[in-house]
Amino acid sequence: MEKKATSNETEPLTSKKDVSDCSKGEDCKENGLLVRNPKSALRLVEDGNKVHPSQGDKGEAAQISNGYSGVQSSVPCNGEVEDAQGTAPAATTTTTTTTSTTCGAEAQQQLMELEDRETWSKKIDFLLSVIGYAVDLGNVWRFPYICYQNGGGAFLIPYTIMAIFGGIPLFYMELALGQYHRNGCISIWRKICPIFKGIGFAICIIDLYVASYYNTIMAWAFYYLISSFTAELPWTSCTNPWNTGNCTNYFSKDNVSWSQHSTSPAEEFYTRQVLQVHRSNGLDDLGGISWQLTLCLLLIFTIVYFSIWKGVKTSGKVVWVTATFPYIILFILLVRGATLPGAWRGVLYYLKPDWQKLLATEVWVDAAAQIFFSLGPGFGVLLAYASYNKFHNNCYQDALVTSTVNCLTSFVSGFVIFTVLGYMAEMRNEDVSEVAKDTGPSLLFITYAEAIANMPASTFFAIIFFLMLLTLGLDSTFAGLEGVITGVLDEFPHVWGKRRELFVLGLTIICFLGSLATLTFGGAYVVKLFEEYATGPAVLTVVFLEAVAVSWFYGITQFCNDVKEMLGSAPGWYWRVCWVAISPLFLLFVTCSFLSNPPELRLFDYDYPYWTTVVGYCIGTSSIIFIPIYMVYRLVITPGTLKERILKSITPETATEIPFGDIRMNAV
Repeated sequence: MEKKATSNETEPLTSKKDVSDCSKGEDCKENGLLVRNPKSALRLVEDGNKVHPSQGDKGEAAQISNGYSGVQSSVPCNGEVEDAQGTAPAATTTTTTTTSTTCGAEAQQQLMELEDRETWSKKIDFLLSVIGYAVDLGNVWRFPYICYQNGGGAFLIPYTIMAIFGGIPLFYMELALGQYHRNGCISIWRKICPIFKGIGFAICIIDLYVASYYNTIMAWAFYYLISSFTAELPWTSCTNPWNTGNCTNYFSKDNVSWSQHSTSPAEEFYTRQVLQVHRSNGLDDLGGISWQLTLCLLLIFTIVYFSIWKGVKTSGKVVWVTATFPYIILFILLVRGATLPGAWRGVLYYLKPDWQKLLATEVWVDAAAQIFFSLGPGFGVLLAYASYNKFHNNCYQDALVTSTVNCLTSFVSGFVIFTVLGYMAEMRNEDVSEVAKDTGPSLLFITYAEAIANMPASTFFAIIFFLMLLTLGLDSTFAGLEGVITGVLDEFPHVWGKRRELFVLGLTIICFLGSLATLTFGGAYVVKLFEEYATGPAVLTVVFLEAVAVSWFYGITQFCNDVKEMLGSAPGWYWRVCWVAISPLFLLFVTCSFLSNPPELRLFDYDYPYWTTVVGYCIGTSSIIFIPIYMVYRLVITPGTLKERILKSITPETATEIPFGDIRMNAV
């Protein structure tokens, strides 16, 4: 029966008097809570009141008529934990009116937060957002290069195997976690395994690092886009102020000879006009800041801010353009590339299988790394996006659809790139391997830009190509920042819950200021350093620990039961084996391979000195260091013996709110 507070004292919320009034096996009403039986912690919230248990003890699930399950736990509102027999400590036999009022206000606030959480306007908004996040600039330049470098068509075998047993299971796991627990990358760990909460903070730092260099690449594309609005593209001739005596335009009608020291007009435009790397001596002397790139980046961050400041209902509409436009352009460029002379040479070089390559370990490492970074688990984005889904959304189907679209996009992008490289080889009268030696952004901004400049209607193709690069990058930026925003707002709702616009503004300003080093004349060196070291090993470590925490600490059985509550059926043995063993081993394999053989960095004619490797590892460590720091902090602040502290730290401390019509349920 419902208790009313008096001026002096009131019964505790878990009063044994109320429990004893309930017949065995019957539902009873206790303090506004519908309780299945005294042993169950599953409580249906009525009249806007809800008990949010703190440290729940896991036990066998109690089945109820609507198919949901609760876990054995009995925690009064004041935070005191009852003993195994359900007897509250003597100190909790009475509770003051102030405590009761505070508890009621807190429960009401938690209910309001759950009800106020926005959801996607349409299912397609979510799918386009996830596809836009997964399909980024790396699909256009990284996959084609890695594919032909590692055996061409033969590379598709390890790539597919790694996708099936590593990438897609991790992708599915994050979508399911975010959709079930409806929290960002920080606060979600209270409901899974609190001692791993440092993973959330590490993810936020990694996302900030990515935002600090990834948007600079888009600033380069924006510079190219502005420069494309001319009758003659500026990287087609050697008569510009930035050109040197080595500039050789072999596309001109005059007979020219290509020497070892020759540089193309496109290369000099990229290095001397856009980047201006000739004005820097390396990482120890970056030089001044390029005001042109600064203005380009400022405009990009302005677009980003007004696209995400209101939440997923706003960004979900923007991705209708940013996620679909690249596919239209890819199709146009594919058709155009296929009609160029020599295109078949590029396609043959791209897909010709070299079966001997499959015996090399590095090919499998590259396949694992490519599928992992292409799908993008570990950045908090999938958790954030899925947390805005409706509870019974089919995230299993979403995972299969979006990951398949992402992999196919990478494969098709290879044809777009290599038909043009074959054309370049035909025009230069060289092998495709000589033309395709540029890697990373240089493949787009030098080789591909040069090929476009020498096509008919070059201005049109240049404009749509660099627009495509911008849209590919923008929705990935939306996603990365949303991962941080959702994580922080869910963790500190009373501080930032009603100030999203202000927080997003501050976050974009921080990212812009953090990008200043990449806007210098030597900024391209900084971008490559961050790309190789700041995110790679750190994200691999984060997802490895995430997979271990979910599968081994939270429990694969409990996780599969969560999925069953959402989808109506539990994942099969294939998914269980992947989550428990294969996916963690997949991540451990890639991480150890990277650490045992760190990349030797070289950009243009600059060889990175040894100390940059140390700096790179320090940058990567600066994010994942939050994981052990929080573990120690958690153990220190938790009362009890060491064993008790560990047990409490690996036990979910907060209930998961499961929406069910107008009723809210708690289930650990």
